[in-house]
Amino acid sequence: MYIWKNYSMKLIDGKKISEKVLDEIKFSVQNRVENNLKVPHLAAILVGDDGASKTYVNSKIKACEKVGFKSSLFKFDDSISEVDLVNQIEKINENNDIDGFIVQLPLPKHIKQEKILNMISPDKDVDGFHPNNYGRMSLGIETFIPATPAGIIELIERSKIKTEGKKCLVIGRSQIVGRPISILMSQNKSFGNSTVTVAHSRSKDLKKLCLDSDIIISAIGIPEFIKGNMIKKGASIIDVGITRVEDSSSPKGYRIVGDVDFKSVSNIVDYITPVPGGVGPMTISMLLKNTLKACKKSD
Repeated sequence: MYIWKNYSMKLIDGKKISEKVLDEIKFSVQNRVENNLKVPHLAAILVGDDGASKTYVNSKIKACEKVGFKSSLFKFDDSISEVDLVNQIEKINENNDIDGFIVQLPLPKHIKQEKILNMISPDKDVDGFHPNNYGRMSLGIETFIPATPAGIIELIERSKIKTEGKKCLVIGRSQIVGRPISILMSQNKSFGNSTVTVAHSRSKDLKKLCLDSDIIISAIGIPEFIKGNMIKKGASIIDVGITRVEDSSSPKGYRIVGDVDFKSVSNIVDYITPVPGGVGPMTISMLLKNTLKACKKSD
């Protein structure tokens, strides 16, 4: 179990669970090397000089080194044309040494994001955003699941949170988190079988929806929006939100918070993910897990 206890609350330690997943991947890579099998190779395309994107890509490269993966970074100026970027993606699609790759978002405004993501080969789409993989996920067929929803499922399973027959509220309907996790939580699988409600910006009486829910997965990006008076006793919360808020008492001048007002819910919930240190660390580890899966397909 990867849980810190505080009174009745159990804090789900995403950092520890992520490290466990990475250790398992590293062990698999070592076995592959010993058996003269291919070492997984993850590539990333980075367009422009966005600071956050650079940091995230560098984190992926470091994680690859940690588990023994090969990694490649294809960096392009933000003036690259859409045609040229498509040509680069096609080259990577045809490169048999690369098992999976991601296009780091956001892209420059003159490049159509949807078109670019759809150009990635479904067999190498370790982000799980290609319509083929998204459709397979929706049908419950084995495929690449987007990293953040996959990380949420991993947290739920390893923390042994009961989901069958439970009322699950997903707040947020993005294609990256809200929509896929709502599909997964309702599926007839060990981590699913929940009765799922999706709330969004047009939903009425969110407080009532929250109070009626056994599991709340929030991905709206509004700092400390969910308060203790919105949660019923014994609920489980997966907080996907992550926002910087000003804090003059912090040496950095800010602190990182989630969608949930942690202090006001901590004595009400059974399980909760902290921010930071909850869902966030799982994203890269699940991306690498997808890359290992892609590599095994070529065995």
